[in-house]
Amino acid sequence: MEKTAIIIPARYGSSRLEGKPLIEVNGKPIIQWVYEKAQQAKLADMIIVATDDERIYNAVKSFGGVVEMTSIEHKCGSDRIREVIDRHPEISYIVNLQGDEPMMKPEYIDEVAKNVKFDDNADISTLIRVIEDKDEVNNPNLVKCVTDIKGYALYFSRSPIPFERKPLVNPYYGHIGMYGYKRDALIKMTSLPQTPLEQTESLEQLRALENGMKIKTSVVDFAPVGIDTLEDLEKFKSLCR
Repeated sequence: MEKTAIIIPARYGSSRLEGKPLIEVNGKPIIQWVYEKAQQAKLADMIIVATDDERIYNAVKSFGGVVEMTSIEHKCGSDRIREVIDRHPEISYIVNLQGDEPMMKPEYIDEVAKNVKFDDNADISTLIRVIEDKDEVNNPNLVKCVTDIKGYALYFSRSPIPFERKPLVNPYYGHIGMYGYKRDALIKMTSLPQTPLEQTESLEQLRALENGMKIKTSVVDFAPVGIDTLEDLEKFKSLCR
């Protein structure tokens, strides 16, 4: 059986906001907010939290979620997800939903899943949005993306791309860090060594592009509220109010 799984990597340690999956907002830990958004998606057959911390494991169990322990040695979420799918040969399509994205819309989770399930040419899928604010264009923390005419990513960069020598025909696009994978693509990507551009930009998705993999993008009207700092947390709390 070919199943689609939403896998939510979640770790306790964070240099900017330690223990953020367990921070409660309106009586629920952030990891539960994320899990409940995943439950609203229509294309997923399974939802699994992948963690290396017993506190997160117990919290997910307490609200009835599915969770699996993974190695503490993983350096990124995709490696953690790889460990989970190695245990589940029935999983053919994977959505990597970050454990600090409690405002992600279920329809966009489905969009990412759809692009790897039904596009034979797509190894990976992701989301991009139009950048309205010029300050964001120059912010290296917001990754920019350029695509071909069919919506496949050509490049991702922390720099403004394309260079605006003449007035832009298309807008600048910012990347939203949620990914879909075909099973073989995730296995391939996590088996490959880091590549030069990946190391230069510190962007894992460049490893896929440098190795000839195709990343399908969808443009969405959505700016996610990811929780990386106390300021992000306060913004999320205000939105909940």
